[in-house]
Amino acid sequence: MAQENNCIIVIFGASGDLTKRKLMPAIYALYRQNLLPKKFAILGISRSPYSDDAFRKKIVSDIKTYASLKKADQKQLGAFSKHLYYQALDATDINHYEELKKKLSTIDKKLKIGGNYIYYLSTSPSLYTSIANNIGKKDLQKEGKTSSWKRIIIEKPFGRDLKSAKALNADLQSIFDEDQIYRIDHYLGKETVQDIFALRFANGIFEPLWNRNYVSHIEITAAESIGVEQRGGYYDHYGAMRDMVQNHLLQVLGTIAIEPPSFFNATNVRNESVKVFESLRPIKPSEVTKYAVQGQYVASKIRGEQVLGYRQEKDVAPDSRTATFVALKLYVDNWRWGDVPFYIRTGKCLPTRVTEVVIHFKKTPHHLFTKTELCEATPNQLIIRIQPDEGILLKIGMKKPGAGFDIKEVGMDFHYSDLADAYIPEAYERLILDCILGDATHYARADAVEACWKFVDPIIKAWESNSKIKMYGYPAGTWGPPEVRNLFDDPSDDWRYPCKNLSNDGEYCEL
Repeated sequence: MAQENNCIIVIFGASGDLTKRKLMPAIYALYRQNLLPKKFAILGISRSPYSDDAFRKKIVSDIKTYASLKKADQKQLGAFSKHLYYQALDATDINHYEELKKKLSTIDKKLKIGGNYIYYLSTSPSLYTSIANNIGKKDLQKEGKTSSWKRIIIEKPFGRDLKSAKALNADLQSIFDEDQIYRIDHYLGKETVQDIFALRFANGIFEPLWNRNYVSHIEITAAESIGVEQRGGYYDHYGAMRDMVQNHLLQVLGTIAIEPPSFFNATNVRNESVKVFESLRPIKPSEVTKYAVQGQYVASKIRGEQVLGYRQEKDVAPDSRTATFVALKLYVDNWRWGDVPFYIRTGKCLPTRVTEVVIHFKKTPHHLFTKTELCEATPNQLIIRIQPDEGILLKIGMKKPGAGFDIKEVGMDFHYSDLADAYIPEAYERLILDCILGDATHYARADAVEACWKFVDPIIKAWESNSKIKMYGYPAGTWGPPEVRNLFDDPSDDWRYPCKNLSNDGEYCEL
């Protein structure tokens, strides 16, 4: 890696869960693959009183527990730990940032980094502005005229509504330039999401069909099999729309619906993504019940085990109207997608954990084989499985062997697991490396964040201000309230009910 990429990654919230489970295993995976610069350091920041050595021991233990590369030998892990440093700090106290400045200077001079720093805010969102302000007051965000760079990564949620998102962006942009700000959405780092670009633009057979002339509708599902667990207090303040739809699922929609960029770089890709978000047809408060369904899981038994309802979860209000399930019908009003409905759903305590995109193609204009006794073929579907069993499945109709002309649906599939020698990086690996390289292609820009909030805000406000809008209950372990079928104009249409296994899901279903 080029010398200009040498850097210190400063992790605020270094003793937290995200750092332990995701960030440090991801950085170590990059180290194992020789993808980090030759000169780098990780500086952990939190209130906990660790020494450098104590912090190193903690991180080594965390990596052994959570790293996806299980064959790491002790020697390589030990060598990696020498790049770790620690500074106890109260993120809200400006006086502590003088110590941070000294620590950075000491590490920088020792390793000859060259002044390149990444500030990773793995903290409560309530601290983002305070940390950024304190960094700015000590001039730790300033870049060299010809050499050194500074970048800041923040985790979602990027605000709680349009107003707070604009305020957060304004606060950050008063200290950092927009091209220094990296808003991370780990869905954009997933290999299968990024492969949508290759599927569309590297293959001449798909892009000509990727429009309203051939596509009937598009379905995006992000299902979680678990409930809120220990995050009841946080979740009850945000809900499924803020937690999943505003960021993850609209970003996936943006990737599916995007126009071909003139060049594949951060500026052009993100410009085209913003156009998609700005083309989302607004949903008026009076039309919310027509285009959106909200639900909450209620107590039920899953595989013989009793599961609490959402309102019985720890730190959740007993009369909560926070949605744990959301389904939407929305439209992208542009030339390519005019009047093609996009159906989005996400929820907790659903039958299985799965995220996928389904492109439903239109039926053939003339049905040649309707006179046969058996005609099981349905309109073609292209299924892009994001997780688990990552891959792509194309469902087509084929003639059954033998007499007559009976049509059966069959699948043509590809699984990433078939690439025996290919290592599939975790989303955080790819995104952290992109930040080191200065590539913001798969990070959210301020205008995109605000455009997404502008779309979902009226729906959320309608739900929160009008108690007459129904909150449907659904038994834990089911696919949400049955009312979600009402979103389809054609009563014969229905959601796809996916299994963990991508292929042969019509023959058996693994949950």
